[in-house]
Amino acid sequence: MTDAPHTPADSAAQAAASRFLLVSCQAGAEEGLFLTQQLMLPQLSRAAWRRGAVTFRIPEGMDVPDVAQLPFARSMAMSLGQVTGSSLNELTTAAVASSAPDHLHVWQRAAPSRRRSKEADAAELLPSATELHATIAATLGCPPAVDGTDAAAGSIASRGEQVLSVVIDAPGRAWLGWHTATSPSSCWPGGLYPGRLPEDAVSRAWLKLDEALAVFEVPVRAGQRACELGAAPGGASQRLLSLGLTVVGIDPADIDPRVAEHPRFEHWQMRARDVRLRQLRGFDWLVTDMNIDPSSTMDALERVATAPGTSLHGIIATLKLPQWKRAADLPAWLDRFRSWGFIPAARQLSSGGRELCVVARRPS
Repeated sequence: MTDAPHTPADSAAQAAASRFLLVSCQAGAEEGLFLTQQLMLPQLSRAAWRRGAVTFRIPEGMDVPDVAQLPFARSMAMSLGQVTGSSLNELTTAAVASSAPDHLHVWQRAAPSRRRSKEADAAELLPSATELHATIAATLGCPPAVDGTDAAAGSIASRGEQVLSVVIDAPGRAWLGWHTATSPSSCWPGGLYPGRLPEDAVSRAWLKLDEALAVFEVPVRAGQRACELGAAPGGASQRLLSLGLTVVGIDPADIDPRVAEHPRFEHWQMRARDVRLRQLRGFDWLVTDMNIDPSSTMDALERVATAPGTSLHGIIATLKLPQWKRAADLPAWLDRFRSWGFIPAARQLSSGGRELCVVARRPS
């Protein structure tokens, strides 16, 4: 990156003056990030980027964007530039030249590839996120990390608190950013969901739905009814059941017995298109995470959402992306949700893959 180098100064003021936005994303999702940025925030101009991290120049007079405006962004901060040091101690000394934040978040720019590469070899020489966090936090007096993983380290911030982000790039080099925590994901280190998949979860869909409920602050309540399209093996339905909802899972495939035998679960063993429209009335929430083309998912959702007599509070949908270029279809998909009477928002969840989660709610 070529941003102005970090100097000892008030961090918030320096970040505001830099006019560079430091954005992290899933390693490999840069194409989706660039496509949606060009469609949704064309005022930004791309600066330097590497796998998992990008800077954008913000033009004068433009308000600083929110992370929700870039669906593929995991985290977003005003850039403070790079810090360098030949050792962990020197890197730490450079990083703590900023004024003390309320919280410190540290993470590695991108996870090493499963295949051996120069980048993967270099990653083995990087300080771990927990190691660097502990050293800097001790100097700044920031709260300790909440977990011991190397993916990301830091305490969970509260809304309104100031956060210093340290993105480990290479041995002896890191990028710094400064932001105010305003949303759930901006409170988490690196925007990575801190939740964990329970040992008794029947599939990873449990965690993906759990993150969606948290990041979008979906007001599901015990006693409500939910319908899941493509429910097998039942991970998302299992999460909804744990929250006290009554769930109907629609899928011709079998549901895991731990879900199928739950007293508040009903399995309609058929394809969603074979369900009669009158059967789709009375649900509060519509959920889907089907491994099919997003256009087919949208058609299935429309059939339920627009069925006569339906009164959904909202939709939680995962749209798979066969290729990253399909991210260019996102504005059209969001317009379809709006045409059904919902207000949609989209995000690539940190617990998901090459896909987008859309949560669409009725206007209050």
